[in-house]
Amino acid sequence: MKTRIAFVLAILLVGRSIGVAQLGAQFAKANQEYSAGDFKAAIRDYEELVRAAQDTPNLFYNLGNAYFRQKDFGRAILNYERALALDPRHPEAQANLRIVRDEARALELIPSRWERWFAFANSNQYAIAAAIAFWIGIFATMGFIFNRRRSAIWLSILSLSILTFSVVAIWQLSQGRDDRALAIVTTDNVEARLATADTANRVLTLPAGSEIQVLSRRGDWIYSALPNNLRGWMPASSAEQVRL
Repeated sequence: MKTRIAFVLAILLVGRSIGVAQLGAQFAKANQEYSAGDFKAAIRDYEELVRAAQDTPNLFYNLGNAYFRQKDFGRAILNYERALALDPRHPEAQANLRIVRDEARALELIPSRWERWFAFANSNQYAIAAAIAFWIGIFATMGFIFNRRRSAIWLSILSLSILTFSVVAIWQLSQGRDDRALAIVTTDNVEARLATADTANRVLTLPAGSEIQVLSRRGDWIYSALPNNLRGWMPASSAEQVRL
């Protein structure tokens, strides 16, 4: 088990490059700091790259590892989630996310019935399927108009069905985990309350790394959908949205 954890916590040095030479040098510098055990310096350099809009899966993955080494489970989970938002099949981020969630005992939002039904693909894949189905449908319709082929009608119907299914899937997923309102609690033991006051009744205590969905804002407070199908107000500073 220790060998497995050590493997997935290794920084990714190759595969998907940052792209720009100067920023790539800073990425390499941050990786060296991480390898040397200077996790604070690595976090500082990785975060600077994030602020420079260098949003690659491996950058967020490495940043998540650095926060994990600092026992900052909330921000570790946040950055693993950001890596997966860009690359849903990033195997190292998936593995580490499971490890940190277990250690932090973070709470997760309950997926809707629609999310479970459409979970075999992500929004990008459904968008590609919709685009392909649209153009196949257009060409099939033109084929029927000009050549009167019966098979073109069936191809048009099939394409329309795939297009409709994909659009519905994209819509439903956008209301769940793919929603830009998805956020991660970054402060430990945050109290969600019934009103925007520290004295209001408590709804739920959220460990760092727990998932929420921001529904509205009022001053320094956010009203959120919480795990266990609850709703509550939290300090806005206690959570960060996954999608930048």
